[in-house]
Amino acid sequence: MKHILIVDDDIHINKMLDEVLVHERYMVSHAYSGTEALLFLADTKPDLILLDLMLPGLSGEELLPQISDIPIIVMSAKVDVEDKVSLLLGGAVDYVTKPFDTKELVARVKAVLRRFQTTKSDSVSQDAQIVEFPDLSINLSNYSVVYESKKIEMPPKEFELLFFLASSPNHVFTREQLLDHIWGYEYAGDTRTVDVHVKRLREKVKDHTSWSIATVWGIGYKFEVK
Repeated sequence: MKHILIVDDDIHINKMLDEVLVHERYMVSHAYSGTEALLFLADTKPDLILLDLMLPGLSGEELLPQISDIPIIVMSAKVDVEDKVSLLLGGAVDYVTKPFDTKELVARVKAVLRRFQTTKSDSVSQDAQIVEFPDLSINLSNYSVVYESKKIEMPPKEFELLFFLASSPNHVFTREQLLDHIWGYEYAGDTRTVDVHVKRLREKVKDHTSWSIATVWGIGYKFEVK
């Protein structure tokens, strides 16, 4: 049974989502503020988080970058495209505009859980759950990155992009290929999403004498092993 955490201070929305998701055979927990959500996550790791932005105390935007290994669907009344893009770049895997249709939300929940479960299931059948290079270890089984003996925190999409590139050293991928593989065909973004994520990866994982995340001008990127 998949476990979903709802982070929203609206009691009516919590009740509605609880009824819908329990009917779909999900286990549901609730947090009514960002601070309460962090306390919950300190002891429990749900399979998915439904996150509102307008929370008392710690807001959804502030909470989002503090969660690095759990898929998050943002629920918000914000409809501006730039706001959506910013949240997706910030670590959210999907975005639902309030007010939303519960059937659409359930469909998105199922799609996200299926995508993440497929990634984990595929990794079990493969030998390369861990990709290693000098001073760098990328572990797909627990979404962890160790660089120069230090664990590096990063949102799921940053991790998936790094793992995908590093799993095929010296292979050149176009921005469109990376966008399609990491974000999926349903993602309503553009190729600058890839550029921003690569920039953030380079800030966290600096170029090494043995390897680097290299730009192939006019095409895309590759994980270059020297």
